[in-house]
Amino acid sequence: MEAAIKAKAKIVCVTSGGKIAEMAKQNNCDVILIPGGSPPRAALAYSLTQLFFILVKLQLVKTNFENQLRNAADLLDAEEKNIRQEATAVAELLHQKIPVLYAVDGYNGVATRFRQQLNENSKMLAWQGVLPEMNHNELVGWAGGRNDLAVVILRNKTDFVRTQARIEFSKNVFAKHTPHIKEIWSKGNSMLEQSLYLIHLTDWVSLFLAEKKGIDPVEVKIIDQLKGTLAKS
Repeated sequence: MEAAIKAKAKIVCVTSGGKIAEMAKQNNCDVILIPGGSPPRAALAYSLTQLFFILVKLQLVKTNFENQLRNAADLLDAEEKNIRQEATAVAELLHQKIPVLYAVDGYNGVATRFRQQLNENSKMLAWQGVLPEMNHNELVGWAGGRNDLAVVILRNKTDFVRTQARIEFSKNVFAKHTPHIKEIWSKGNSMLEQSLYLIHLTDWVSLFLAEKKGIDPVEVKIIDQLKGTLAKS
């Protein structure tokens, strides 16, 4: 932010307070205050919504995101029972396994969110890949697959037809090395709705896994230790 101020850039802050809010006030920057007290990963709805408003206000994107967000919220409310049931089944699959997560191009951010939620909430290592890119090299690596790997594929009915064919082929390859394969199909009429549906469901997966392991999903002491170490250097 100091560099942006020095460069006289257009600055819009999204913050729950603290030093950023103080700097914004001192430098007459636009600032949007959101509720604090939650881990950043638990405040996605606040931060994501504000980013959409900012990008549209600055005319960097054109989208009817407000209607899509409302539709997404209505969809999640209507599907909540089914979402939790499916999330429970996915958590059962991933328990005591190494998760391998795949999504199609355009939804890799959703898979990244899923992996990071497993990292922080479930205290699990995982890896992710994106189709069709993983078909160029990682698919060969599945020759070294094993029974303690569990594959989750995030899918959409709108995925490109040739990518769908790639997924079906890849599933057959995975199945030669592990029986633990699960597909999660999105719901919704737009990419935003589908993404939020998958994010909501996989967030629940990470929490249910933490519950099964008897651990605190909020605790990230090792990151606090890292910050403390870096602050001394």
